[in-house]
Amino acid sequence: MPSAKILEGKQAIVAGLTEKIKAAKSGVIVNYQGITVEDDTALRTTLRKAGVEYKVYKNSITGRACDAAGYGDAKAYLEGMTAIAISFEDEVAPAKIMKEYADKIATFDIKGGFIDKTVVDADAIKALADVPSKPILVGKLLGTMMSSVSKLAICLQQIIDKQQQSANEAPETAKAPEAAQ
Repeated sequence: MPSAKILEGKQAIVAGLTEKIKAAKSGVIVNYQGITVEDDTALRTTLRKAGVEYKVYKNSITGRACDAAGYGDAKAYLEGMTAIAISFEDEVAPAKIMKEYADKIATFDIKGGFIDKTVVDADAIKALADVPSKPILVGKLLGTMMSSVSKLAICLQQIIDKQQQSANEAPETAKAPEAAQ
């Protein structure tokens, strides 16, 4: 049985991780076995730039935190050498970055994770990683909306031009018979 001081320290770590998981928009659990120091350093740098927190915890601590946060099903992914990447801002960022590294490194595997208060498997995380980023999606949406608006503006302008052309031609045809008389 661990001493009271050690137990209190572990409980504090579990409580801190629980709060992070509750506040997170998404998280990815990975098997980091076989990653080199260079790859791990590059991964951590990329995650830090994207605002994603990445840390290795003991599986028992992560499991208790997942239970406390309401993600008890995530404990199924806590076998072997696992790490967790948590994002508080962008739901897609940890999935994208982890998938990129999983594609590069054969022993680095995505096990599962959580998003939108739901525990998901590795396939769902990989599918999420294939979704374009929010700025790209917003740009596509605005482009689609602007396309429709600009087509409407062109049609309206053509109607106005046609009416003006008809109005300009009408007086000339009316004057022509008068001049002939």
